[in-house]
Amino acid sequence: MIINNFTNNFSQFYFDLKKNLKEFYQSSNFYDKRISKTKNITFEYKPSPYLLSSIVKYQKKKYKIEDFALEEIWQKNLNYREFEKLNNFFWFFSLDLKSSKKVTQTVVDNWINKNNKYNKKSWDFDITSKRIISWLSNHQLTYEDCNEDFKKRFNQAIQKQTNHLLNEIKNLSEVENKVIGCAAIILTGLAYKDHNKYLNNGLNLLKKIIKSSISNNGFPKSRNIKQLIFYLKYFIIIREWFKESQNTIPEYIDEIIYYLGQNYAFIWQNINQDILFNGNYISNNNEFDQYLKRFGYAFKNENKEIAGYAILKNKKIILTMDIGESPSNNFSKFYQSGALSFEIFSNGKKLITNSGYFADKANKLYKLSKSTALQSTLSIEDHSSCDYKKLNKSNILIKKGIQIIKKNIVSEDNYWKISGSHDGYLKKFKTIHEREIEFYPEQMKFIGFDKLLRKDKSKDIKFDIRFHLDPSSKVMKTQDNKSILIELEDEGWKFNSENFDINIDNGLYLGIKNSYKENQNICISGICKEKTQTIKWEITKL
Repeated sequence: MIINNFTNNFSQFYFDLKKNLKEFYQSSNFYDKRISKTKNITFEYKPSPYLLSSIVKYQKKKYKIEDFALEEIWQKNLNYREFEKLNNFFWFFSLDLKSSKKVTQTVVDNWINKNNKYNKKSWDFDITSKRIISWLSNHQLTYEDCNEDFKKRFNQAIQKQTNHLLNEIKNLSEVENKVIGCAAIILTGLAYKDHNKYLNNGLNLLKKIIKSSISNNGFPKSRNIKQLIFYLKYFIIIREWFKESQNTIPEYIDEIIYYLGQNYAFIWQNINQDILFNGNYISNNNEFDQYLKRFGYAFKNENKEIAGYAILKNKKIILTMDIGESPSNNFSKFYQSGALSFEIFSNGKKLITNSGYFADKANKLYKLSKSTALQSTLSIEDHSSCDYKKLNKSNILIKKGIQIIKKNIVSEDNYWKISGSHDGYLKKFKTIHEREIEFYPEQMKFIGFDKLLRKDKSKDIKFDIRFHLDPSSKVMKTQDNKSILIELEDEGWKFNSENFDINIDNGLYLGIKNSYKENQNICISGICKEKTQTIKWEITKL
């Protein structure tokens, strides 16, 4: 314990020291001179702002920049989120094109005057990347009809910030920030005539990101659905920049969009529902679907499983289950210990759900949301199926993950089955968890079997199987205490399990980003004394 504490403290000390030295160097005149090496180049390709409508929340009401109390805005004591929004200049996308170009350019010029030299806050990598994209994409206001002096300062500022991104990008661990940074670097390379340095570097970096963080099947190695959609949005934007600027689209960008798109069709378009696995939360992708349609992108995928996610559906029912292995340590920040967890939709309403993911890593709910107890699956002795370790002040990554031992999917007109098993409890409890879920469409009946296969039965082990419910669901026990009734708006379902205690517990629902609601879950609890223990449960529509 003492050695571990010493190691952890030393690691944190080294991390902080390295961080402070880096900040000192970047704030120095030496670094400023390094990134200030710019050329007198021409801003030639003017990207259309609407190409970013998949990532920018456009408001129906447009604002004139004259309506903002600009001096007051910059003087306010802002929290980080407000500061980020102000300094990434994505708010420019909400400006009416009838806004004063002079005023808009004055705002940009004032920012350059105050922030021309690197500082930790306003030159944050993500903020800087988005600012470059916004300034270039909103050229109708930021650049058109400007005088030669401002034009020179603007072009130099773009190059200087892009140089910073090139210098910094290799040191980043957050892959999302890397992608946004690559997009900004590539856009600078496309926008400015004869500046292949940025374009070639950006494309090479993007290729490395794809190779290192996306599997051969086109799904992120993290198995995170949000990340899949994020990649697809940005790669399409980059492709559209190439197309609009009349540059040859790199073949690998077309290829990765194809595979990402196939996976997007499987995980969202086929079911039009958000499934709460491994970092996902409720969002509305319908606007993105419209964006894809508008730009001529159409994807199709009729598979039953991709990247460890099994999805079976008909017109009324969707059954989905996580039968995938945990990602490697460095891709595990989104992973939740929900091996063999499942969700059921009935007529578009969530019957069984996972609890969801809490994205704010500073909140205790972030760690809690990664636990097995918050997924609709089995846990042993209140332990999660994965062991985690705290990497730094924020990220909690997998220390020891799980392997899927076997899996199987059957999809027929009148019979569905998804089954799998994992070794997450093998080392600690010498036990394999095996799950099989059957569905009989004609009877509208689910039958589940959870098995504990023990290598050593010298000690009794406690198990809990949780079935989390949507906060809108209503539940009650029957008078004989053997069944639980679930009410979904105008639908009724009955849950029962023979020979085991079933209870209704209070819980937390984290399906909406960085928020929580109280919900309820059905819990089967028991003590396993045998070498093989099977727990049967049923969910039947009334």
